[in-house]
Amino acid sequence: MKNTWLKTALLNFVVVALLGLFLRWFMVSPPVGFNYKYLLHAHSHIAILGWLFSAFFVALLGAYLPEKNRNNKIYRWQFWLGQLTVVGMLCSFPVQGYGLYSIVFSTLHIFISYWFIYQFLKDSRKESLIKSQHLISFKFIKASLYFLALSTLGPWAMGPIMATGGSGSHLYYNAIYFYLHFQYNGWLSFAALGLLFWLLEKKQVPFSRADASWFFNLFFWACLPGYLLSVLWIKPPAIIYYLAGLAAVMQVIGLLLFLRLLYRHRLAISRLFTGWSSIFFSLAIICFTLKIIMQLATAIPFMADLAYSVRNFIIGYLHLVLIGFVTFFLFAYFIQQGQFSIYRKVSRWGLGIFIAGFFLSETLLFMQGLFFWAGWGMLPEYFRLLFWVSTLLPIGLILFLAGQQGNKTITESKIKIHKNAFNPVSRH
Repeated sequence: MKNTWLKTALLNFVVVALLGLFLRWFMVSPPVGFNYKYLLHAHSHIAILGWLFSAFFVALLGAYLPEKNRNNKIYRWQFWLGQLTVVGMLCSFPVQGYGLYSIVFSTLHIFISYWFIYQFLKDSRKESLIKSQHLISFKFIKASLYFLALSTLGPWAMGPIMATGGSGSHLYYNAIYFYLHFQYNGWLSFAALGLLFWLLEKKQVPFSRADASWFFNLFFWACLPGYLLSVLWIKPPAIIYYLAGLAAVMQVIGLLLFLRLLYRHRLAISRLFTGWSSIFFSLAIICFTLKIIMQLATAIPFMADLAYSVRNFIIGYLHLVLIGFVTFFLFAYFIQQGQFSIYRKVSRWGLGIFIAGFFLSETLLFMQGLFFWAGWGMLPEYFRLLFWVSTLLPIGLILFLAGQQGNKTITESKIKIHKNAFNPVSRH
């Protein structure tokens, strides 16, 4: 797989972090001539489509298709046309928000995602290993692509809703939540879990296929009614609360099966993820667990009202999922695969600064949310503090990206061999 593609995705992530930092500066000293809402649209679209979609595009091709297939010019066209739409969204959203050009570029990206789903499934069906060795993991991947397609019904619905004067209505926001739910709980989560099981299968870790299948079934069937957890803010009929609660409970049962599976094979997994990949993998699993617990909590009417009335909780939760779980797992995966290099000191410094920035900003977001809930008002210098800790995110990513330049990809095991070769103690 061309390393240029992964570096391009990482560059998009740097842009996302810089946009996020600029948004937080709005709360300190609002700049003249910029629209906060428009920039927020750019930030969210580049995060999901520029960074996460691009990164999974690279990961899925590298995992499931042989070199001759993933070098097919069709995928080159898909990737670079996708990047062109990302640049278009980056230029248009800050200027016009949801306007003609931004809608055209985001719609084109939807069509590219359909094209990718079709071509990837067509090519992958020809691979015998998917039908034998990677049977479990590919179930997650197929589900992730199904949810990716399903999520696009949200954007398609927004056009008629806005055209009929429904902008800002409950239906309008629920269409947005439909897209977000099936993106981060469906497409992104199932793709990450699929890649994890692909690693376990590839390294022949003897996990229970029965437990893995139960975990998949519980999460798949919980994901569909799980969308109802996102609409509890409109105080729907009681039956909706019951269905949402059932989905949340199913996810918790699935989580327990998943954690038991990981615990049973912790030694094999510890050999699979080492060093920095182990750090990111462990943090990803912790954030994934917190995500499921939080979703269970929002099934309770009081907690649902609290979650949707305090914006800090919403932002903190979205970052917990998209950065803490999905992005941290991607970093673990690409480091483990040797596609992200941590050979240079600047790369390791960048990763450490990035992790610190994430946890400090999450701490401030949730603390301020608790202060609002308790009626204690604002934390002293909250917005200024949030801005300064948020500078760590783009700084860390820029350092990490700089550490990738001119490097051949190298696995952590090779780094250890390299170090031990010059360590006299290691020879005895």
